[in-house]
Amino acid sequence: MKLMTISNAGLALIKKYEGCQLKAYKCPAGIPTIGYGHIKGVKMGMTITQEIADKLLQEDIAPTEKALNALKINFRQGQFDALVSFIFNLGIGNFNSSTLKKKIVAGAKDEDIAAEFGKWNKAGGKVLAGLTKRREEEAKLWMQ
Repeated sequence: MKLMTISNAGLALIKKYEGCQLKAYKCPAGIPTIGYGHIKGVKMGMTITQEIADKLLQEDIAPTEKALNALKINFRQGQFDALVSFIFNLGIGNFNSSTLKKKIVAGAKDEDIAAEFGKWNKAGGKVLAGLTKRREEEAKLWMQ
């Protein structure tokens, strides 16, 4: 089985919803953040180039790619991209304890798996339109 990496389409989806800030800012949790949600080693006042933001995004995605490859499942590219976007947004811990992962590992039908993405559209108990759209796009990618 060949190791997979995110495609340009998957990266574009993440970039679309994460947005990019080339100057450090504090995220809602008060953590200094830069680029596409990068936090490691970030100090307030830092600035980076778009090229560095793209490189940091690749570095931040690498552990997710590794974790998905460790499942030893033959994903289609769209499925892999959808999961990298999902995990990048919600974290590997949430994915590992999710019904989404359980259904994937159990070999459920694509339609049943795709339906799980939409359940992750809340923050602070409230449905967010942006998350709803992101989950719809991830589910669509899963079905490709």
